[in-house]
Amino acid sequence: MIIRDATKTDLPEIVAIYNAAVPTRMATADLEPISVESRLAWFERRNPSQRPLWIIEIDGVIGGWLSFQSFYGRPAYNSTAEVSIYISPNFQKRGLGKKLLEKAIQESPNLGLKTLLSLIFAHNHPSLKLFEKFGFQKWGHLPQIAELGKMEGDLIIMGLRVKVEN
Repeated sequence: MIIRDATKTDLPEIVAIYNAAVPTRMATADLEPISVESRLAWFERRNPSQRPLWIIEIDGVIGGWLSFQSFYGRPAYNSTAEVSIYISPNFQKRGLGKKLLEKAIQESPNLGLKTLLSLIFAHNHPSLKLFEKFGFQKWGHLPQIAELGKMEGDLIIMGLRVKVEN
C-alpha cells in the first residue's frame, strides 16, 4: 500500500471513484456523474506543496484518494483547508480512509496548515466516525441544506486544529 501524489493520468480513475459515490447520496452533493474534462481545472489547482491530491494504491490499483481544498478563498484562511476522501467501492472497509486521513494530519504542518475541515452529510455515519476517531469535532450543523433527490440532507462541519511544532 502506497500513498503518492496524483498525476494527470490518474484523473480518470479519480473521477470514476468519485462518480461511484454519486448515486449513494452519502458523500457528494453532485446528483449526476461528472466528466474527466469537468475536473481538469480542479486537478490543475492541486499543488503538492500546499494543496495536494493523494491517491492510495494497493498492488498498483488506485483504491481511493484524498484532496486538500482551500477554504473560502480569502488570504486570512490560508492556513485552513477542507479535506475530502473518496474510497472505491471495491476497497471500502479496508482502512484506506484511515491511512489517508492519518497522513493528512501528519503532513498538515508541512503544508502550512493549522486547521482542517471536512463537510460531511449527517447521514454518512462511517465518515463521521472516521473523522471523530482522529479528533475532529463537530463545529457546525446546517440542517436540511442539501436536496438529495427525495430526501433533504443535513451537513455537518467537522474541524480539527492541527498541532504545529515550534
